[in-house]
Amino acid sequence: MTDHHHHHEHEGASLADAAKATLTEAGEQWTDMRAAIFEVLATFEKPASAYDIADLVSQKRGKRVAPNSVYRILDLFVTTNLARRVESANAYIANSHPGCLHDCIFLICDNCGNATHLDNDKLSQSVRDAAGEAGFANVRPVIEVRGTCADCD
Repeated sequence: MTDHHHHHEHEGASLADAAKATLTEAGEQWTDMRAAIFEVLATFEKPASAYDIADLVSQKRGKRVAPNSVYRILDLFVTTNLARRVESANAYIANSHPGCLHDCIFLICDNCGNATHLDNDKLSQSVRDAAGEAGFANVRPVIEVRGTCADCD
């Protein structure tokens, strides 16, 4: 049984507005570069690497954007809940509900690379509890399940 909490899924301009609001509420600035990186990140339907994002932002801006700069901004986006990092792929995906803080579970297709995001607070809380019992603090569960999606099966 999966526990779901309901949140508004944003897309397009609504997603950019929600991301900007979330970032500024966290005390950070919504700069032109951060906006450009988020806009490109939000266009990907599957997790994207910093290099993929840097290439597209470079094309849009007409000048090279270094992947290291993109990594720093993506790290900020993960910290402020604007993006999720798919650890096993070293790739990122925009969070479609940046105002809602929770742990994510990714189902990642080994064939096509799509990542489906699930919310299951009961499962992630169990992981947090087990880590706490083992003496870990500030636990941030990263749960990724690899397999084959229904489209590729």
